[in-house]
Parts: sequence; C-alpha cells; structure tokens
Amino acid sequence: MSSTHHPAGPQQAAIGALLRWMRMAGIDGATGNAPRDRFAETQAEAQRRQAAAPRPPAAAAQPAHPASGALPPVAGARAIERPAAPPAASTPEWPSIGSGIAADDARERARTAQSLAELRDAYAAFEGCALKATARTLVFGNGAENAELMLIGEAPGREEDTAGEPFVGRSGQLLNRMLAAIGLERDAVRVTNVIAWRPPGNRAPTPAETEMCLPFVLRQIELVQPKVIVCLGSPSAKAILSSNDGIMRMRGRWTDLTLPGLATPLRATAMLHPAYLLRQPAQKRLAWRDLLAVQSALGLSSHVGKAT
Repeated sequence: MSSTHHPAGPQQAAIGALLRWMRMAGIDGATGNAPRDRFAETQAEAQRRQAAAPRPPAAAAQPAHPASGALPPVAGARAIERPAAPPAASTPEWPSIGSGIAADDARERARTAQSLAELRDAYAAFEGCALKATARTLVFGNGAENAELMLIGEAPGREEDTAGEPFVGRSGQLLNRMLAAIGLERDAVRVTNVIAWRPPGNRAPTPAETEMCLPFVLRQIELVQPKVIVCLGSPSAKAILSSNDGIMRMRGRWTDLTLPGLATPLRATAMLHPAYLLRQPAQKRLAWRDLLAVQSALGLSSHVGKAT
C-alpha cells in the first residue's frame, strides 16, 4: 500500500512563518521550557521601581490666620504678579542628560565611581533602564584602561550579549583589521558602547534608554581620559557629540569634547560603523581616510597599509 503525502495545512504554515520571523528578530534559542512574556516583565519591573521610588514631601499646610503684621486678603482684589527670582547658578552638566529620579540616580552613580571597576559595579546595580530586564549580560567595555584611543558604538548585539564583550563576531573582526591597518592592537584600545544592555531583537534604543545610560559612558570617558575619541556610527555620534547631523556629514570632522571631569577637552570624531561597512564595502574607502586621520591625531608613525 503506497503512502500518501499530505501537504502542510494552514496551521503548519503559520508556525513556519512564526519561526522564520523569530529567527530574523534574533531569537535563535530557547531559554526555558515555558515562554516568557517580556512585555509583562518590563511592565512589572517599571511598576516595582515606581513603587520603590521616594515620594516628594507633601507641601506644608498654610496657617489658617495671616502672620502678625500681614493684611488679610480683600474680597475681589487681584493678586499682584511678582517677577520670578533668577535661577541660581549651576555647575556644568554632561550634555543631553534629562531630568527625573532615574536620570538623577544614573548621574549620581556614575559621578561617584572613581575607577572603571567601580563604574562597572554601579552600572550593573542601576535599575533605571528597562533593557536590563531583557538582556543577558552587561556589556561594559574592554581594552586598556589608559588607552589613548577610545571607540564608542551604539549598543551590543546578540553575539556581544552572549559573550559579554563589545564588538565581537564579524563586525569585531573587521574592527580589529581596521585598527591593525594603522598599527594598533585591539587590546591597546578602549572599546565600549553608549548602552551596555542589548535591546530586544537588536532594535534601535529609544531616546529614553539612551538618556538613562549616557552618564555611565561619559564617566567612562572621564576615567580613561583618552587622547582621541571615535564614535562608530550615527547614534553614537549624536549621543556623545550632541549633534543632529547624519554620519556622512559628521565623519571626517573633528570637534573638542568637554566634560566636567576633564581638565582639558578631548579630540573627537565619527566614523562609519563596521557593521555598515560589511553591508556597504564600497564605503571602506571613506573609512580608510578616517583611519589615517585618527592615526595622525594619535601621533603614530606613518604606516603603509590599505583598507580591509
């Protein structure tokens, strides 16, 4: 008796489509026997933080009777508008940092860290960014703690989240070859990201998530005190250099980055991200020009090479 092949029904086709979508979104493995509702977890975490946040003190009750010597209000009289007092002078702040309990907490934790180890611990203990609830590891940064060159990307991806190190995989390998082309070893360079937690599905971080994490990378810059800073990609350049220009306008331009914890400004520029160069290899010629400019800014001897 011959067997009959039954074509896949609508249910099997839908399951196949779902699995393909999950693979494109970066979901490549199971972490448990039961599915996890990340949205519910994030909402519960936000509610927990809101409940734990200190409440502002209640306004003091006004006395029922006017103070001695004060005239009682006259019925029908209009209040006299007095000019507001000028704001008190404030100390210089890091650029592009918002206000609020979480932002103040991030700023305070970052400022009190006196070493990269303390900063990493403070970052890991920070609860103000919801990305922590969905990421596997904190991808803080690696490389020399007194490096003359500091490279800053946007956020870790799936491979970085698994390894706990920034710029691994194909983009990291290309970055290593780019550095070697101007005579630099990866270990001699400080490499980090604006955000240390991977966004779900490698999506772009929200402005609020960037604001919450920005104090930690700015403090990392202050502690390393590099000679040159290179922002890899448009999101990093916009966050660190406080610019709204696209990467093609920012690359090749140099600016002075001033931070409260630095005695003198640092030279900073932007370059195309290695992941972009993998998708657009023709743009490596621009990256090679920028690498030569970085080499010159570092005062390295001329190294004859070619773009990778």
